[in-house]
Amino acid sequence: MHSVALAVTDGTPLFELAAACEVFGVDRELADPWYSFMICGDDGARVGGWLNAGIGRGLDALSEADTVIVPSCRDAEVPPPPALVAAVRAAHAAGARVASLCTGAFVLAEAGLLDGRRATTHWAHTALMQRRYPAVRVDPDVLYVDDTDVLTSAGKAAGMDLCLHLVRQDHGTAVANTLARTLVVPPHRPGGQAQFIPAAVAHGAGHVLGDVLPWALDRLDRPTTVRDLAREARMSPRTLARHFTAVTGMSPLRWLHTQRIRLAQELLETTSLTIEQIATRTGMGTATTLRRHFSGQLGVPPETYRRTFRGLTP
Repeated sequence: MHSVALAVTDGTPLFELAAACEVFGVDRELADPWYSFMICGDDGARVGGWLNAGIGRGLDALSEADTVIVPSCRDAEVPPPPALVAAVRAAHAAGARVASLCTGAFVLAEAGLLDGRRATTHWAHTALMQRRYPAVRVDPDVLYVDDTDVLTSAGKAAGMDLCLHLVRQDHGTAVANTLARTLVVPPHRPGGQAQFIPAAVAHGAGHVLGDVLPWALDRLDRPTTVRDLAREARMSPRTLARHFTAVTGMSPLRWLHTQRIRLAQELLETTSLTIEQIATRTGMGTATTLRRHFSGQLGVPPETYRRTFRGLTP
């Protein structure tokens, strides 16, 4: 059973802690086994400054976990507690996958785990992180960054995006999608946190693509060009590209490609369709094209992905 440990110190904000508890600490029988879950921290630590967290283990127990979740810092302007930094560093050295939610990235950076890596945090604190930790390649535009054994997420709700991503890694797309439906949240939100930064909201987060995105998703099996999307959205290709970047964080064609790969993942997990049939359903055309793009994006061919995740489908 994959073990997940949540690191808590006095004053840890409640929201991200609750998201991790909801995803990893509740056995929903979506996969067998699910996760073993423990909260580690200082005895008597209060979440949000008032709620007794019911700590089960000390911070040293983080080293026993397969995955360590580090929620937000109480105050990003203040260096994180040395004991927490040391415990997270030791857990990573022991082989744990370490993921931070929101400003928890400052703990990872203080521990040296983000040196030379791409990482993110809440957009309001990305400039501070870059100044304080110049060795970190801070990306202010994304919802989360997956750098194999170290993962970081943007602010607040992006922590749920990252938690679902971890479930998707461990148990497959179908399980993550089912969990997302249970929690009544999107299994994958398009775009990055740029769409939530005040300066960007006025420009491109006014749901200008609210009609064209579902339209494109309904016809992934057919060839679709930028001109087709622009015609459906009733705007020029150049204007469409600008809105796509603001809303989804990627170009129109890159977004289409990503959706086709995600559909291929779901079909591989939930159906017995052949690779050729899935290539047709996803608009990839041929099995050869699907294999090339699937392997390029996920690092494994479709057949290997199916063997890995087919038996985990709920």
